[in-house]
Amino acid sequence: MSRFADRLLAWYVLNQRSLPWRGHRDPYTVWVSEIMLQQTRVDAVIPYFLRWMRRFPSIPSLARSSERDVLRHWEGLGYYARARNFRRAAKIVMREYGGVLPADIELLRGLPGIGRYTAGAIASIAFGLDEPALDANIRRVLARLFDVSVPARSPAGERILWELARKHLSKGHAADYNQAMMDLGATICLPAKPRCPECPVRMLCAARKLGLQEKRPVLTPKKAVPHHIYTAAVILRRRRVLLAKRPSSGLLGGMWEFPSGKVSRPSPKELAKVMRSLYHLDVTPGGPAGIVHHGYSHFTVDVHVFSCEASKVQQTPDLHWVSVDALDDVPMGWIDRRIARSLNDG
Repeated sequence: MSRFADRLLAWYVLNQRSLPWRGHRDPYTVWVSEIMLQQTRVDAVIPYFLRWMRRFPSIPSLARSSERDVLRHWEGLGYYARARNFRRAAKIVMREYGGVLPADIELLRGLPGIGRYTAGAIASIAFGLDEPALDANIRRVLARLFDVSVPARSPAGERILWELARKHLSKGHAADYNQAMMDLGATICLPAKPRCPECPVRMLCAARKLGLQEKRPVLTPKKAVPHHIYTAAVILRRRRVLLAKRPSSGLLGGMWEFPSGKVSRPSPKELAKVMRSLYHLDVTPGGPAGIVHHGYSHFTVDVHVFSCEASKVQQTPDLHWVSVDALDDVPMGWIDRRIARSLNDG
């Protein structure tokens, strides 16, 4: 065991975070936590994890579930493809592996939603395999410890960091080692103002010795974030509201929304055009009902909401009348949930 791993693991024994998925190595529990933690902070994940485990406590329960139920329990966590892929993967595990998550790195990577990092985390934590992991926290720790000057997210940077993760993996202790690296990055080796005096491996950190710890990892410049304008129609009829289901792939796939569309400028006239072209609806827009602003990972949006009346609405599998009182049971994105709550509040 290297000096680095020795010091890291000794620190972890005394300083590991108390998390609801820690303390046991049930493969499904580890799988749930790692899927939820993809691109999401730990403090945001905890309440979702607890609620999810009450509703879907096992692989069979998830495999039997409806997409609507899964998305409703994922609502607010974002990146909804994770939830859809998780359900698909559970069905595959039931069909091909008898309901038991395979303890094989390549078989894990063959499941929807499980990439290289998630497979390594599950393999090491759930099955005790000597497999490295490389999440944002571990990437940052390694880039500083070894003063990696190549952009961390570039192909060359990824290759270097994965090699370092594997080279310095503590054999036979991969579960604790990977989680210790995650915790070190989350609590000490912070993105800004790292707490170097408290770091158990500070004397081995190459970037710190050079005074470059806040310049590692090297990040590629972010592109300008585009802004879009949408209009949405709230079409009410006898305490029922018309909702549209989004396509199963893409942003918010499978979620329900108030009929909406992108416009160059918000106006009743533009809204009527959008309703005809996208939904084959003839609507009569009324007054504006508010504006909802939201930022996604790659763009921001303003949604201008109008109260509308519509004639000759034909229900389809993707266009439904829903009782206003039942909106809490329908999976929606953040924007549409805001609109739905305004109806209930009214």
